[in-house]
Amino acid sequence: MQITSFPAQPCIGAVYLVGAGPGDAELLTLKAYRLIQQADVILYDYLVSEDIRALFPATSEAVYVGKKCGAHSMNQAQICECISHHALQGKQVVRLKGGDPSVFARVAEEIAHLTELNIPFAIVPGITAASGCAAYSGIPLTHRDCAHGVRFVTAHFKHEDMQAQWTELAQGQDTIVFYMGSTRLHDIAAQLIEHGKAPSTPIAIIEQGTSAQQKTHIHTLAGIAALNEANNHYTLTGPALIIIGEVVNYRTIIDTALLQAPTQASIRKAQQRQYMSA
Repeated sequence: MQITSFPAQPCIGAVYLVGAGPGDAELLTLKAYRLIQQADVILYDYLVSEDIRALFPATSEAVYVGKKCGAHSMNQAQICECISHHALQGKQVVRLKGGDPSVFARVAEEIAHLTELNIPFAIVPGITAASGCAAYSGIPLTHRDCAHGVRFVTAHFKHEDMQAQWTELAQGQDTIVFYMGSTRLHDIAAQLIEHGKAPSTPIAIIEQGTSAQQKTHIHTLAGIAALNEANNHYTLTGPALIIIGEVVNYRTIIDTALLQAPTQASIRKAQQRQYMSA
């Protein structure tokens, strides 16, 4: 009897497009943490914090794929090719993105690439920067008295859409959250005022949100625009999120110590207080 042999079918792995959240490692979802621990390869962005990178298992291959403003180590096409290259070798790939993968993270291009190659994939949401930064700054994104909605906006419009976008944003009442606006802060303020937004509108600039180095700066649109006119540019030292709207006036200073992971010393102090009060 003649036995016909067939070439072995290639083993295709799987890809997980995972949100790492806004920076604080404790804001990772349980699913994200599990997938990171099980990954053969982790492709991570600039916005994935050092604390989260410290959770990468030694058994996985960590590949930095850049995405820092003005300094990409790979373009999007190269990132897509890198993802599929590892998946087609039968590996479990985690594509780890800061924030939520579906919010200004170009997940659509990666989905299209994986679909074209019939590579199995799943999307795992993360806490987007707007939610994390606002919460850690004590700013409500909505308020029944002044903001019934929120607009998430990239500061990098397509040129043909710019005027219509600015008019719509300036004349609306929703809270506006600008992503990737660090280098366009003065232009954002000037454009909103020019298109009808009140110069007194408050603006919050949140640097390195949800990290121990977080800084929250409160100004008005007029104040930011005036700095630019005086050639006194506002400088930022790290990634920043911009929140614009009356909700900024409702900001409350929160006790950030309550958000820190408990240390053994703090646990002992809490136990001592409990013992003394017993």
